[in-house]
Amino acid sequence: MSLKVIEEERGEWAVLRVSGELDLVTSPAVRQHVHDAVADGRRSLVLDLSQVLFCDSSGVGVLIASRRLMRSCAGRLRLILPAQGAVEGSHVNRVLTALGVRRLFDCYPDLAAATDDAASPLSA
Repeated sequence: MSLKVIEEERGEWAVLRVSGELDLVTSPAVRQHVHDAVADGRRSLVLDLSQVLFCDSSGVGVLIASRRLMRSCAGRLRLILPAQGAVEGSHVNRVLTALGVRRLFDCYPDLAAATDDAASPLSA
């Protein structure tokens, strides 16, 4: 399976909808999209990972690097994991939790919550 990234804007938020597999071969594309958003002056970024079926350590590395980049420019990064991820555990959620880095990210169940400043993130 390949990776697909669809870009959109939701108010002040740049949204990257990622689907497919986030691995060694495909993760550089996500990294480039994040860098492009920052280069375009975007400081609020949502990565929608609800359609990511597989994520390896390379994908996790891109997520951590994206967090670091957004923090370095006083930006915000939010992840979308499937709504059922909090109960059943999505693949990305399980990988982030297993590696002990899930707590580093503000995760939301859907785009509406992720782009709402009044919404609280899912618990880690």
